Amino acid sequence: MIQARTYTPEQVADILQLSKNTVYQLINRGEIIAKKIGKVYRIPQSSISFVFTGMDEDILSAQREDERNLEEINKTLKEARKGVWQKSKSF
Repeated sequence: MIQARTYTPEQVADILQLSKNTVYQLINRGEIIAKKIGKVYRIPQSSISFVFTGMDEDILSAQREDERNLEEINKTLKEARKGVWQKSKSF
């Protein structure tokens, strides 16, 4: 089994020479991808490389675009469910 290298926010703070609070802010803004396991965050090594390649901004931008589309998606789903409900009442 191959294990991906992961870091704690404290380790990432040391690597990037940032404060621990700044790392948590980056996680909350989606600029560093992290997985919360129980009460602790684990950050994959690939997420740290995003900081240097600029891909983190691309991911954040894509996430924001997805969030903007959620309202339209939910509206479409609601209409589809309403149509199915009305058809089922005719049986």
